Amino acid sequence: MDYIIRGLPLESFRPLFGLDAARLQQGGIERRIADAKPGFPCRVTLQDAEPGESLLLLPFEHHPVDSPYRSSGPIFVRESAQASVAVRNHIPEQQQARLLSVRAYDKEGSMRDAEVVEGSDLEMLIVRFFADSRVSYLHVHNARRGCYACLVDRGRG
Repeated sequence: MDYIIRGLPLESFRPLFGLDAARLQQGGIERRIADAKPGFPCRVTLQDAEPGESLLLLPFEHHPVDSPYRSSGPIFVRESAQASVAVRNHIPEQQQARLLSVRAYDKEGSMRDAEVVEGSDLEMLIVRFFADSRVSYLHVHNARRGCYACLVDRGRG
């Protein structure tokens, strides 16, 4: 079973990098400095920030569908991010180390299934969810804090 785990597109956030606190606050955004690792997971690079690294904490609509499952929440983005990540058939370390909530959606954006799993077991769950032909994509969230983590697509092509 082929799959691709995707970080968020960097271009969505690059204009925010380096803005002063007052400008960030206008958008409900805060600058944070990582003081531990793990603990500050970037949604673009799918890596945890190093201690001392600057991140933005901001609201983000991660499921902008026209269904009752439209959803948004807080995310971290490293200001040093250089590129978005897409990983084929491999679970990034950031997800392997966390308790995850995984939600399976159909092409209309309606939830078909959901499960909580240790990150070390994520690949088995991906295979199980994608065995259902009605499932188009998965959203992975950190189960403890509920924050959006990444998207999993079928690995076609």
